[in-house]
Amino acid sequence: MEWLLILTANLLVGACIGICGIAGFVLPMFYIGLGMSAAESLALSFSAFILSGVIGSAEYRKNKNLDLAFGTRLGIGSLAGALAGVRLNMILPEETVKLLLYAVVLLSGISILLRKDRESGHGFRIREHGILTLLLGAVTGAVCSASGAGGPVLVMPLLVTLGIPVRMAVGIALYDSVFIGIPAAAGYLLRSFSPSLLAMLLVSLAAHGVGVFIGSRAAVHVNQTLLKRAVAVGSVAIACFKLATM
Repeated sequence: MEWLLILTANLLVGACIGICGIAGFVLPMFYIGLGMSAAESLALSFSAFILSGVIGSAEYRKNKNLDLAFGTRLGIGSLAGALAGVRLNMILPEETVKLLLYAVVLLSGISILLRKDRESGHGFRIREHGILTLLLGAVTGAVCSASGAGGPVLVMPLLVTLGIPVRMAVGIALYDSVFIGIPAAAGYLLRSFSPSLLAMLLVSLAAHGVGVFIGSRAAVHVNQTLLKRAVAVGSVAIACFKLATM
């Protein structure tokens, strides 16, 4: 029964990540609910996030919804931040990191709902600021790797708030999750590796990969305005629920 639950959870979460990028945070909570340690849960989750990032961003790239140059700059910052985040997970109280994460997600979701769509304009555009892009990557990478959020749940709404079109933001966030996932998965695997965990890892990755592939293919058929609103409402609802139940 446990293996069936793992297969189903990874398939569904993978599909949601492929469509809108904001479901990854469910995996650590799911694994902890099965009785696994925090390190085991995060090791399995971040390994899945690497796979979803590779598959999802490749699909978004095919559909011209990934700015590779900007995503790489963001990813370099995230790589450094993720290394620090694994260390922070061992130092900071878990509740403190989660509070920061959900507060940022809440504010980002509200900002998306309030922000008017603009195809052009003279407002702030994050892609024009290299240092701020690196800093954004570092901060989000640290928070995500320390809390188990994966990346897109925090990065994607922030990018939309900072002027990136929603589908482009999903593609960039998926690409960025690879940079976050590699040091995070390595760090948590070193703390929790066992033969049984390896078997579970292989099964979960197979199901997760199928889900992401299906979701990213379906995303191009979803109306951008509807997707933006769904992401914003989902972000606000998730953040409010998590803050209320902390």
